[in-house]
Amino acid sequence: MVQILLQMTKPQIKSHLLHRLQKEHAFWSYDKSSCQEISDYNLIKHVLMRLDLPDINLLFGIFSKRKIKRVWLDELVPQGDYLRNMNLCFASLYFDIKRPLQYLKAMESYKMNKI
Repeated sequence: MVQILLQMTKPQIKSHLLHRLQKEHAFWSYDKSSCQEISDYNLIKHVLMRLDLPDINLLFGIFSKRKIKRVWLDELVPQGDYLRNMNLCFASLYFDIKRPLQYLKAMESYKMNKI
């Protein structure tokens, strides 16, 4: 399955991820037609929050690490304790952060002070 997905084009991977998100009812509050025109930012956000590691790995095949990290820092990290374990996993697995707990606390404080 993974080999087949890795041979897909960027639009095909996006379509696959959208289908997976719809299957997980990620867009329950959206109009069905608007789900097909989701921005890259929102696609990344919803995949990070709602799908499993194989789907998240696909994101890195179609988007830059920098772009995904920006969405992660903007949307998931500020949620603090609620997503702490998931954010620790992302920090270690995907973003090569050496001291993830300290990093997350610093970024949470930075985001809170920015508000």
